[in-house]
Amino acid sequence: MVDFILNNKDRYGVEAICRILPIATSTYYRTLDLTVNPEHRAKQDLHDLQHAEEIKRIWKESSGRYGVRKVWQQLKREGQVLLFIT
Repeated sequence: MVDFILNNKDRYGVEAICRILPIATSTYYRTLDLTVNPEHRAKQDLHDLQHAEEIKRIWKESSGRYGVRKVWQQLKREGQVLLFIT
């Protein structure tokens, strides 16, 4: 979606494309900002990126049965420093 807007914004304008798709212009600009500045992501997102491999490992070991809370509990049992926001 963002790539389409980026490729066609000179021809049609961001606001017009967003109105037709429908996507909020703020969503487009926020996504574009996060692409350029990944440090602007939410703390939880940055934390999850740092622990992505451990999260995937635990989820795969459970054959995909564990949800967020059980993965978090398993990471906690393994001694990981976690940030858990509900």
